[in-house]
Amino acid sequence: MVLQQKDSVTLWGWSAPGSTVYITTGWNNSTDSAVTTNGATWKLKVVTPEAGGPFEISIRSEDTIRLTDIMIGEVWLCSGQSNMEWNYNAGEKDIPAELSNPANPRIRFFQVPKSTSEYPQDDLKANWVVCDSNSLKTITAVGYFFGKKIGNTLNVPVGIINSSWGGTPAEVWTPSELVSNDPQLLAAAEKVNKTSMWWPWMQGTTYNAMIAPLTNYNIAGALWYQGESNVNSHETYAKLLTTMIDAWRKKWNKQFPFYYVQIAPFNYSDSNINGALLQEAQTKVMSHPNVGMVVISDLVDSVSNIHPSHKREVGNRLANWALSQNYHQKGILYRSPEFEKAERKSNKVELIFANVPTTLKSSDKTVKGFLISDASGQFYPAEAKIRGNRITVWSKKVKEPAEVRYAFTNTLIGNVSSAEGLPLTPFRTGHL
Repeated sequence: MVLQQKDSVTLWGWSAPGSTVYITTGWNNSTDSAVTTNGATWKLKVVTPEAGGPFEISIRSEDTIRLTDIMIGEVWLCSGQSNMEWNYNAGEKDIPAELSNPANPRIRFFQVPKSTSEYPQDDLKANWVVCDSNSLKTITAVGYFFGKKIGNTLNVPVGIINSSWGGTPAEVWTPSELVSNDPQLLAAAEKVNKTSMWWPWMQGTTYNAMIAPLTNYNIAGALWYQGESNVNSHETYAKLLTTMIDAWRKKWNKQFPFYYVQIAPFNYSDSNINGALLQEAQTKVMSHPNVGMVVISDLVDSVSNIHPSHKREVGNRLANWALSQNYHQKGILYRSPEFEKAERKSNKVELIFANVPTTLKSSDKTVKGFLISDASGQFYPAEAKIRGNRITVWSKKVKEPAEVRYAFTNTLIGNVSSAEGLPLTPFRTGHL
C-alpha cells in the first residue's frame, strides 16, 4: 500500500473486546497500543515520515498480522462515472504506449469494487496492487497519468484509490440525508434516470458502500470526473457538488483539495444546451474553497462519443493543479482562461478574460466558437478578433448586441486558448 507522507494516518481493525492491540511501525521501530472497544473495534493514529519505503507494520494481539511492502508518499482518491473509470480494456488510447515498460513499483492502485448499501459501511473487500502490465489495463487511465506525473515530478511513491462507476449521477455519491433534507436537491434527484439496469440511482448508495469505508484512510486529495448523468438537473448541480465535497471533507476531517474535470462537448439528444448549462454549473463550483477545474474541450475527437479516448492530457492537467497549488511547484500553468467581463461598444462587444499569462490565441486563422444575439434572442455566428487578453466580437446581422456566448451549446467547440495551450472556458455573458 501507500500511506500519506508527513502526516497522521489511522490504522484500525477488529479484535476481542477489551484486548490490547500492539502496532509497530517499521520506519521508526516504535510500538504503540490501542484497547479494543466493547464493540470489538480498535483505532490508532501513527505519524508517517517523508516519502520512502518499503516498510513493514506489525499488528499484534491474539495473533500477529504483518503488513509488508508499504511505501510512504502521496495518496489520491479518484471518483466519478465512466470517464474516470475509463481504462485500457475500455479502449483508452494512451495506455498502450505505457505497456512497453509498465512496471513501476512506486505507483500502487487500489480498486474499490462496485457496490451499494442502504447504510454507511466500515469495510470493503479489495487489495492494493503494484503498477504492472496487468493492473495498468484495468485501472483508471486519468488516475494513472495523474499519479505518474506527480510521482515523477516530486520523486515520491503515489497511491491511487479508484472508486468510480459508469453512468452514476452525483446524488449516489452524496450522503442520502443531505439530498433528502434539501427540497431543491431532492426535486432534482427525481429527474435522475431510474430505469437503468447498469448503475445505481438512489442517493447515497455508492457513498455508503464505496466512499464511507475509505474515510479513515488519509488522502492528499480527491479527483472527480462526472456530470454527464446530471445534465437534466443542471440547475442544482453546483449546489449538489459543493454539498458532496463538504460532506466528504467533513467525514475525512480534512479540507483536502478537490480537482475535477469539466464534461466534454457531446451530442445529448434531449436539448441543445443542457450540456453547456452543466458545464456552466461546474464553472460556478470554482468559487468553492480549494477546488480546481480542468477544461478539456480541445481534447474531443468526436461529439458523438461521450468518452473522449485520450486521457493522458486530462490526468496531466489535473496533476498541474495539484503540483502548483498543493505541492508549490513554480512555473506550472494550470488554470484555463476564464471570462471576466464584457463591454458593449456600438455594434461590437469587447470581452476581457482572466488567467491569461501572456495572450490568447486561436488554433486557426479564423476565431471559432462565438455566438452573438440581438434583443430578440436570436443568436448568430460571430466574427472575433484577439488582442492580448481581450476579444472583440461582432456580426453584420446584429446591430445592437444583447448577449455573447462561447462554445455554449452541447456540441459547439471553440478554438481559443492561452498562448501556453490551455483552452478557454466555455461561457455566456448574460444580457449586456
